[in-house]
Amino acid sequence: MTEQKKVRVRFAPSPTGRLHVGGARTAIDNWAFARANGGDFILRIEDTDPERSTEENVQVILNAMKWLGLDWDEGPEVGGEAGPYFQTQRMDTYRDALERLQERGAVYPCFCSKEILDAKRAKAEAEEGGYAGYDRTCRDLDPNEAAARIEAGEPHVWRLKVPLDHGPIEFDDAVYGPMSFPADVMDDMIVVRSDGSPTYNFAVVCDDANMGITHVIRGDDHLSNTPRQILIYEALGYDIPTFAHLSMILGPDGKKLSKRHGAASVEEFAERGYLPDAMVNFLALLGWSLDGETTLIGRDVLCREFSLERVTKKDAVFDETKLDWMNGQYIKEMGAKAWVEAASPWLARAFAGVDAETPLDDAQAAEAARDLAARPAFYEALYPLVCERLTRLDEATGKLSYMFWGPDVRALDEKSVNKVLLKEGARADEAVAACRSVLADESLPWECEPLQEACRAKGEELGLKPKLLFQPLRVAVCGNMVSPPLFESIELLPREDVLARIDAVVDEVFHA
Repeated sequence: MTEQKKVRVRFAPSPTGRLHVGGARTAIDNWAFARANGGDFILRIEDTDPERSTEENVQVILNAMKWLGLDWDEGPEVGGEAGPYFQTQRMDTYRDALERLQERGAVYPCFCSKEILDAKRAKAEAEEGGYAGYDRTCRDLDPNEAAARIEAGEPHVWRLKVPLDHGPIEFDDAVYGPMSFPADVMDDMIVVRSDGSPTYNFAVVCDDANMGITHVIRGDDHLSNTPRQILIYEALGYDIPTFAHLSMILGPDGKKLSKRHGAASVEEFAERGYLPDAMVNFLALLGWSLDGETTLIGRDVLCREFSLERVTKKDAVFDETKLDWMNGQYIKEMGAKAWVEAASPWLARAFAGVDAETPLDDAQAAEAARDLAARPAFYEALYPLVCERLTRLDEATGKLSYMFWGPDVRALDEKSVNKVLLKEGARADEAVAACRSVLADESLPWECEPLQEACRAKGEELGLKPKLLFQPLRVAVCGNMVSPPLFESIELLPREDVLARIDAVVDEVFHA
């Protein structure tokens, strides 16, 4: 009985921009698989694109991973015995692998220039019904001649010598099942370019082999790379890992998810007020399920129960309505203290009197931070007002801005004024006056229930039903007819501010 290897998986993004949610889903699946199997999750940066792979972009990737809460066991900022974890720092390993292939007679130098290859391609496409790949012109060059041309400095690449008698390339994909690709359609691919740099397929095989990767879990756009990579594994004499290819993530229109569908990067979802736990839960369910029924799945369950057997090959649809619902459920369960911390950027905007998208300047941010530090209990008391009503954290700005107006009604909704305060026969002026008289009574405790009951009793005396009584008060205090619970809000505001708002609205609407 052979000893089972410890599970080692990797996520290997290219730092060419923000982390796409498709990449994040791949990272989550690798992370959860490692955790469920007591294995190692490795973060490796494929930074061989010199123009786009910047240090800033690397940090963007790392920040997205940290925001998602995907801790890696080896990689940047962590280290590990299989490092370094940047491809640009691993060039010596690719040179060593090339030497290994040369010693095994598995590669050969090719001196065909790009112009020659382009001409052959054009001729084949025009005359012979299609291009069938490199025609192996240099495969059988005399070794002495090849060595002399290399010694003379003639430009050349190194190509893999695909065995001519190789049968079908077969493997069991953990998602797609048994796969088979005919080897005779595989041309002798380039593994090292003329400048000495490795091609993608060669570098990734070297990295995965050297890092002891046991399972390669990645998007199915890499499925066509797999037979090529298996040929390289075989040529190097390395064990071939288990492959698992994840289905595409589609937009609601059935096309591959992209920016045209809206937010497509982890950073954008963070900026719009989604919670990392909700994002991890939602993305994990794009192609995987716990039991086909459970929707809300905590990290602990995911890290205990994730398995490749429950990953489907059916394309997953990114349903933002479902994400909004799921995020709302997490907000409802997170508690006041955690909510204040997570929602602080948008509470700061409410405090500053700007909308959810407007960035704060340094002075505004500092003032908002001071207010939050000075009265944390007030901010935590806002949570019950909105926790059942939010689907995203950024909605807190619009829903709670009235709590920071002080004695002024900074935004009096015209529709609410016309529908509630100026509605013919509604007696809105009487309702507001009646409630004001109650709220001005300092013998009453400034608490939600006593104030509400006293106002209700006053309304009954005047023959005003609760809706006709409370809706005008809501508009006078909160600026519109749709806001969080009214008396719970009033309790959190200073009495003098509430009375000043009522007086200002009465003057503006009824005495204008």
